[in-house]
Amino acid sequence: MTRITYEIVEHDGGWAYKVGDVFSEPFPSHDEARAAAERAAHEQTVPGVRPAFPTRTRKAGGTAKWPGAATAPRPR
Repeated sequence: MTRITYEIVEHDGGWAYKVGDVFSEPFPSHDEARAAAERAAHEQTVPGVRPAFPTRTRKAGGTAKWPGAATAPRPR
């Protein structure tokens, strides 16, 4: 199963989401960066893969990861 991980990190004086080595634009807060990552993940089309966002886990250094999985909750 292919997994796509959106990582929330401090970047350019704010917060950004990161996929691999690619950063998004910075956002003022962690929550705004996470919401943007969720929107981006739901807009992406990868055959056979839909992103999922399990419960957030924060790591030392201010990062959080949400691994993508084969199923995803439907946006409300």
